[in-house]
Amino acid sequence: MSRAPLVWATVGDVGHVDDEGYLYLTDRSTNMIISGGVNIYPQEAENLLVTHPKVLDCAVFGVPDDEMGEQVKAVVQPVAGATPGPDLERELLAFCRDGLAHFKCPRSVDFEAELPRHETGKLYKRLLRDRYWAGHESRIV
Repeated sequence: MSRAPLVWATVGDVGHVDDEGYLYLTDRSTNMIISGGVNIYPQEAENLLVTHPKVLDCAVFGVPDDEMGEQVKAVVQPVAGATPGPDLERELLAFCRDGLAHFKCPRSVDFEAELPRHETGKLYKRLLRDRYWAGHESRIV
């Protein structure tokens, strides 16, 4: 008899326990994007994008959208030799659409020479996200 997977959440961590009892931490609740009433966890898009041969590092997060509340944005650090720009953006968006549900895919991609990371490797996603939310009084549009 199969049972529904147990979903687990505590103080910001979101995860689930599979049928074999393994715990998977899938993201942080503070990273959740709410677009048109749908909860989107950016870790899925990040996990896919970093497998692309032209992506060295990436961050996915929600940015303001007047109609949907938030939309999914990717900021990518390309590998050496990859040319950032509209062609690479189209390639990465198509790559995401081939591997994820459409609503989980970034709607746009920006490029950075280097993503802000602490010396321990922790990505400072907030520093990136804050640039897009400047001028908005809250994250609720």
